[in-house]
Amino acid sequence: MAATEPIVGERFVDEDWYAEELTGRAWRGCTFVELDLTEAVTSGCRFEDCVFDRCRFNASTHTGTAFTACSFSSTSFFDATLDGCKLDGSSFVRCTLQPITVRGGSWWGVTMVGAELEGQDLRDLRLRDADLSEADLRRCDLRGSDLSGSTLRSTRLDSADLRGAILNGADLTNAPVRGTRIDLPGALALAESLGAIVEDQVD
Repeated sequence: MAATEPIVGERFVDEDWYAEELTGRAWRGCTFVELDLTEAVTSGCRFEDCVFDRCRFNASTHTGTAFTACSFSSTSFFDATLDGCKLDGSSFVRCTLQPITVRGGSWWGVTMVGAELEGQDLRDLRLRDADLSEADLRRCDLRGSDLSGSTLRSTRLDSADLRGAILNGADLTNAPVRGTRIDLPGALALAESLGAIVEDQVD
């Protein structure tokens, strides 16, 4: 499908987009219910302020595609690839997010409370101001990712690799970090975060 004007405010229910190839398409304020995007390929597409409910992105590939301020619920990304994609301001509830291949991109301000991401490669990813409270990030590779200002309350970071990650202003309250690999700047940011938490509790 070739690039067209944005589709605005439409509702798509139980549609089969299996193995579709979408280039430069745009949707704004649309609702997708039980949409099947299995093995679909998108390039440079834009989804803005859209709702995805019980959709399937299984084994799909997305390159330079943006899902901004979107809401995903009970949606599966099993074996999906996100290459340089933008998920800024989007939220994920009860979604299957592993295994997933992520190659950079921007997930600024995403909400992924309780997300299951154990063992995923999330290197060089912009996660600034993200809410990853209670998420499972055990054994995740987060090298070079920007987690500044993020919320990591009770997030499982055991054996994660945080070398080169930016942690300034991150809230790591009750985040288990046993076996976590971290460099000096990250360790200082972690200490500062924990220090601020202690001071808060004392006050």
